[in-house]
Parts: sequence; structure tokens; C-alpha cells
Amino acid sequence: MKVFEINKTQFIEKPIEKVFDFFSKPENLEKITPKYLAFNIISSLPIKMKKGKIIDYTIRLLKFRVHWRTLITSYEPPYLFIDEQIKGPYKFWHHTHTFESKNGGVEITDKVRYAIPFGWLGWILNFFWIRPDLEKIFNYRKDIIQKYFDNINKEDRSEER
Repeated sequence: MKVFEINKTQFIEKPIEKVFDFFSKPENLEKITPKYLAFNIISSLPIKMKKGKIIDYTIRLLKFRVHWRTLITSYEPPYLFIDEQIKGPYKFWHHTHTFESKNGGVEITDKVRYAIPFGWLGWILNFFWIRPDLEKIFNYRKDIIQKYFDNINKEDRSEER
């Protein structure tokens, strides 16, 4: 099984607890997921994140609704959590989210390791479609997360006046 990897890092000028709090609420996934994926949590809300928590949702891939189930396999607030696919479109999905205090803010790192079904055809799909789409999704997330925390910074400054 060929395992592919994507790594993304982002810096946010906010305390680690505030940033981790945003990410520890699965409901915020809808805010940071591109609309074309039609992301929808089907687990009961609100979801209390913890190790062992199972989260069910659906996404749209090529006009088909796909059920995705993830398990939180590690949860160490405010530094780390890991979600792994139990059921979904990948043969293997392991997503590590880390948060590190740095320079008056927090560095967020996403490390995604994934494998595609269908053998060599999966490799071709990954090269031409899946990896570019994942890159697009994570770039979208980065932009939305930055805008979200920039707006919080603006609100904080206006409250100080």
C-alpha cells in the first residue's frame, strides 16, 4: 500500500488555547470546508471532542454523497489531536493536527497520511485529481482560518477602544 503525505503549516496570532478551542469543535469543519464538498455532520451536535470519539459526516465526491466516519485516536489539548478514517473514500486516512506556541501566537500543522484504493489506478487518480484537490482544500482552509482569526483580532481591538 502506497501512503501519500501532505503537510501544511499556518501561523495565527492568537493564544494556543483560543486556536485549539476553534479546532476542537467539529462543527467548525463546515466553515472551513469548500462548499463544493457539501460537508455535513450527521453525528448528534454538539460534539464533545475526546479520545475515542467517533464522528460521522457526509461529503460530495463527483456528485455522489459519501459517508465518512472518523475516530479521534489521540486528544491532548491544547497541543494535538489525531483523526483516523474508519469508513470513507480512502483506503487509509490519518490526520495529525498539532498546535505549538511560537512568537506570540500558534503554529498549526496538519500532517495527512493517506492511501488510495484501486492499486496503480489509484496512484494515477492521486496524481491528477486527489492530491491537487486535497491541496486546494487545505489552501481554502488556510485562507478561511486566517480570515476568521483576523476578524477576531479586529473585534478584540474594537472592544479595547
